[in-house]
Amino acid sequence: MAKIELVVCDMAGTTVQDNGEVQRCFLEAAAATGLQADPDKIRFMMGWSKKLVFQTLWQAQIGVEHPNYETRVNASFNQFKLILEDYYRTQAVQPAEGCLELFAWLKSQHIKIALTTGFYREVTNIILERLGWNQGLAANYVGSAESMIQVSVTPSEIYANEGRPAPFMIQKAMYYLKIRDPKAVVNIGDTPSDIESGYNANCLLSFGITNGSHTKEQLEAYPNDGLLASLHELKDRIASL
Repeated sequence: MAKIELVVCDMAGTTVQDNGEVQRCFLEAAAATGLQADPDKIRFMMGWSKKLVFQTLWQAQIGVEHPNYETRVNASFNQFKLILEDYYRTQAVQPAEGCLELFAWLKSQHIKIALTTGFYREVTNIILERLGWNQGLAANYVGSAESMIQVSVTPSEIYANEGRPAPFMIQKAMYYLKIRDPKAVVNIGDTPSDIESGYNANCLLSFGITNGSHTKEQLEAYPNDGLLASLHELKDRIASL
């Protein structure tokens, strides 16, 4: 097996079950704040920093020069946060299929685990706490070899809250974990921007997973190093390197 030091995983739709709930939260927030939101456009932007989604949609609707542009972006985003945080506090939060088995195998191989996401820090913390994945994480969200994950990175920790497809969350995870070579890193996510962020970070491999927000047919249109039906397949792909 090639010397893999780190596996970077997306959260909702990849390591955390998502059956369209996040998209529904977007659509509900849009409807409540007068924003026109096509479900296909929302799906395309899944994986992005969540505020950027609202900035993009309001720009298309009224333009960035509109005097109320920032006010409307903030109103939609704040409504979304209320809906999303309430959902994750009150509804079942479960690991995705094969997630815990993958984590256990990676730990047995001394491969570190990073979770990246388009979610902002507050809702990410709710999810980590509900799953118990926050155990052992320090104030900077870095753990140890004994913790379930070794680092959690969100756009909130990146300059200007820049999320995917930029490489910065992956690079920050590498920095925290003292990993210098991106060719020792494997990335996986369920959206085009997830996969693209792996390419932009120059990872050895960047996989798509097809049991999240996008189907195999939808992801096939974008560059990828393989489309996996579930996280069960990632272990075999890494072991075969």
